[in-house]
Amino acid sequence: MRISVIGCGYLGAVHAASMAELGHDVVGIDVDEAKVALLGQGKAPFHEPGFEELLERNVAAGRLRFSTDFADVAGARVHFIGVGTPQQEGSYAADMSQVDGAVSALLPHLAPTPEGPPVVVGKSTVPVGTASAVAERVESRGAILVWNPEFLREGFAVQDTISPDRMVYGLSRDEQAADTGRAVLDEVYDDLINRQQIPRLLTDYATAELVKVAANSFLATKISFINAMAELCEATGADVVQLAEAIGHDDRIGKKFLRAGVGFGGGCLPKDIRAFMARAEELGVDEALGFLREVDSINDRRRDHVITLATDLLDGKVAGKQVAVLGAAFKPDTDDMRNSPALDIAARLAAKGARITVTDPQAGPILAEQDRPDLTVAGTAEEAMTGADLVLLLTEWRQFRDLDPAAVVGLPNRPVMIDGRNVLDPKQWRSAGWTYHGMGRP
Repeated sequence: MRISVIGCGYLGAVHAASMAELGHDVVGIDVDEAKVALLGQGKAPFHEPGFEELLERNVAAGRLRFSTDFADVAGARVHFIGVGTPQQEGSYAADMSQVDGAVSALLPHLAPTPEGPPVVVGKSTVPVGTASAVAERVESRGAILVWNPEFLREGFAVQDTISPDRMVYGLSRDEQAADTGRAVLDEVYDDLINRQQIPRLLTDYATAELVKVAANSFLATKISFINAMAELCEATGADVVQLAEAIGHDDRIGKKFLRAGVGFGGGCLPKDIRAFMARAEELGVDEALGFLREVDSINDRRRDHVITLATDLLDGKVAGKQVAVLGAAFKPDTDDMRNSPALDIAARLAAKGARITVTDPQAGPILAEQDRPDLTVAGTAEEAMTGADLVLLLTEWRQFRDLDPAAVVGLPNRPVMIDGRNVLDPKQWRSAGWTYHGMGRP
């Protein structure tokens, strides 16, 4: 099947390559000429495990190409929209300009194909109600809209695209359009549905739009819950790691996302829960999501806590002190620094006068190319730790988790570690001569 993917950022590029891997003829469209040129050479503009190999293989096979010209979507039966919906400047609401722009640019090129009407498929995370408005626009050109939200986890994006845990189709209330949209998308995802037997849920537009933001809000709530428990543990001397393990054995709760730390970041959870709150307010049901304000507040407080703890461990004198920060990306296995707790904490300590050395295996080289006079970038953890008065582990890369505390104890001026992700063994580090501080641990 001929497919176009509008938007070649993190979502769109991975989706385009994955659809080509499933055997389709795919063109990716983006306005960024440099990005398109790079993708066209089979080179990834961002780090994502397995993505570059997938990209290179399908570009070389001729199943995948990229363009800045919307005319190249002509003749495609399916058009995926995978552009970004960042948070608006000065507001919690989602910035829908990229979605609106993508639809406007696509409309002139929508035309019936020999196989039937074109099908436009929304992948972007949007405020509920968006799909109905988009449907009116594409239906005016004889096309059908299906809303098919993505559930990608950075670090697992390829796996989550070609072998997801579920698929959701938001379909038109018009039965004929719904049947056609479902059948076409079933053909696109034939390998997933018929060979892999991935669960497929058929819903209306509004439900499909809500699934993604509801899922992200639930995960954010779970993370902030255990971080709130960490605050209580710090006040009482309890151990949040043992607490999380105990409550995680309850199958109604589960263990996933119950690890206390410096909170969540990235390009999804923070902006999605805020956009969800903004949309609820527009709909007049803001009280229904009032709890998400506290979820957001708890998340911010964890960063504040690290700043306070670091200041205390430096005897209240941050200015002039050498601080090593292990991690810059918001999570491991990505180079994404959007809303990164690690980078935010580093910048705030630098603003207090600390001399910050940051290291990150993927985000580090990108950070080194930026104009950041407040930060020095080191190539390794050992280099960053040398001469430090304080070490902060803020992104749980395996390279940092696997550090031998006895081998590195002599590198800093003062072997003091703040484990912002609770991934190190306190006994092992303390016995090696380190002063160890975790999150919510005695």
